Amino acid sequence: MRFVKLLSFIVIALFFVAHPALGRTINGAGATFPYPAYAKWAWMYNRATGVKLNYQSIGSGGGVKQIKAKTVDFGASDAPLKPAELKKHGLMQFPMIMGGVVPVANLPGIRANQLVLSGSVLADIFLGKIRRWNNARIAKENPGAKLPTMAITVVHRADGSGTTWIFTNYLSKVSRDWRKKVGNAKAVSWPTGIGGKGNEGVAGFVRKVRGALGYVEYAYALQNKMTSFKLVNHDGNAVAPTAENFQAAAAGADWAGAEGYYMVLTNQPGPQAWPITGASFVLMHKRQVRADRALAVLSFFDWCYRNGTKAAMALDYVSMPESVVRMVEASWAGEIRAQDGGAIWPAR
Repeated sequence: MRFVKLLSFIVIALFFVAHPALGRTINGAGATFPYPAYAKWAWMYNRATGVKLNYQSIGSGGGVKQIKAKTVDFGASDAPLKPAELKKHGLMQFPMIMGGVVPVANLPGIRANQLVLSGSVLADIFLGKIRRWNNARIAKENPGAKLPTMAITVVHRADGSGTTWIFTNYLSKVSRDWRKKVGNAKAVSWPTGIGGKGNEGVAGFVRKVRGALGYVEYAYALQNKMTSFKLVNHDGNAVAPTAENFQAAAAGADWAGAEGYYMVLTNQPGPQAWPITGASFVLMHKRQVRADRALAVLSFFDWCYRNGTKAAMALDYVSMPESVVRMVEASWAGEIRAQDGGAIWPAR
C-alpha cells in the first residue's frame, strides 16, 4: 500500500515536471489577517521556484465562498470551520500561521502601548456605551495618564472577516452584554461605528479620523505605525501585543485533540498570553480534479512551513510548531486525493 501511494505521487510529480506551464500560478483567496506573511512568502517562493501566488485578500467570508464554489485552488479563513461544515462541503482545513488582533487608535500625543484597556471596557466602547476617551472607566485603568477629551469613533470591518470573528469571539468571552446583544461571527450587526473593507480599510479609516478606535491584525498596526494598546489578559496582567505573547497564548493549544484542526486561541490562560490571538487556516477540497494544481499548492505551503519562519517572525507572526507541521502533512497524505483516490502528497 505504501508503495502504491509512493508510485502515485511519483506519477503526479513527473506529470508536473513534464508540463511546466501547469501550476506555475497558484490561486487563492480569503483572509486579510495573514496577507502580509503570504505576500512575503510568495515573493520568496517565486524567486526560489518561479511559481507565482495570486492571492486575493478579500476577507475570510469571501475566501470560504470561493473555495466552496471551486473558483480558487485554496481558500483562507481566520475563523476555523467546524467539522460538520467541513464534511458537508468535502473540505479539509489546516493551520498555517498564528498572530494577534490588536485594538488601534488615532490619538495624538499617546504612544503605542502607553494605555491599558480591559476586555469589559473594550467591549463597552464597541457597544457604544463609552463614547469619549476621557471616560471615567478608561481613566481608572490608566491612573495619571493625560487622556484626550475627544469623542471615540469606532471603526469595524464592513466585510465578512475572520479578523472580526476572532475579535468578536474574544469580546463574547469577556463581556456578557456583548455575547447577548451582538455575538460572535464573521459579520455582525455593529451597535455603532463606521465600516472599512479589509484590515487595510480599517487601518485607513483609523489613520484618517482623530479619536478613532478599530482592530487590525498586528502586522498592519506595525506597517502603519499605529497606536496600539496593552490589554488585561485572562490572568489579570496588562500585556503588550508581541510575537512572544502571541506564542504564549498558543503554547497550551492541543492541536492533536482538535477535530478538523478546529482551534480557538482567544482569552487563553497564561501570565504573558495576548488575549486576542488566532490562527489562520487554509481550506482545500479533499477530492481534487486537478491533482497537479493541488500538488503545487501543497508544495508551496510545505516550503512556507520549512523556510518561512524567519520572514514570518519579522512581521510578528508565529509559525506553527514542528509537531503540528508533521501532523498537518500526514493529514495531506491521508485526506487530499485525486479523483481516482490516488495520493497527491506522499506519506512520510
